[in-house]
Amino acid sequence: MEILVIGSELNLKECQEKFGTECNYQFAKNYSQAKEYFRSGLIVFDFEPDDVSIYPKDMIVFLNSVKTTLTQLAIGKEIHASILGFSGMPSFLNREVLETTILNKESNTTLEKTCSQLNTKYKTVEDRVGMVTPRIICMIINEAYFAIEENVASRNDIDLAMKLGTNYPYGPFEWCDKIGIKNVYELLNAVQMYTKDDRYKICELLKKEAFT
Repeated sequence: MEILVIGSELNLKECQEKFGTECNYQFAKNYSQAKEYFRSGLIVFDFEPDDVSIYPKDMIVFLNSVKTTLTQLAIGKEIHASILGFSGMPSFLNREVLETTILNKESNTTLEKTCSQLNTKYKTVEDRVGMVTPRIICMIINEAYFAIEENVASRNDIDLAMKLGTNYPYGPFEWCDKIGIKNVYELLNAVQMYTKDDRYKICELLKKEAFT
């Protein structure tokens, strides 16, 4: 199986950890580099999607649709390939269940067949900004920053309390380090703009640290 990863070397590493080193991986940092690998049967993981119309038919393309929606990525574009959405923020790909979105019910067959080839479990969620797991985790991180602002507890204590109390693998600040605080900020900002919901109002301390 041949997989093309478009993004960063960190993205490539996470794909290799998720899908195994027995796959044949190609790597490109941008579309100009990626085009030389395009061929029938290729599976693409595009971590920084921009122009989905560049992909030819007979390719399966997973688009990182966390900070936008799959629908928004596709609207107004002439689509040739089979496109699917996935949760591509750092630390969210290499999990037991691949979080995905689809444009229509007809894509279910493609998704099922492709995930079988990739030997991964998957869960289809609603096509919305933030998807499910990234949105929830980033909200928890945001609330943890509010707790720090209000001197509720230290960062280490909050991390420990979350791990012991909820059995999460990481505390909010540990998770923030893995995701990248700027990614957390950008996701929360995108969700707030999409929903107009004050629940996603970004803590000023988080915002400050995202840009320092």
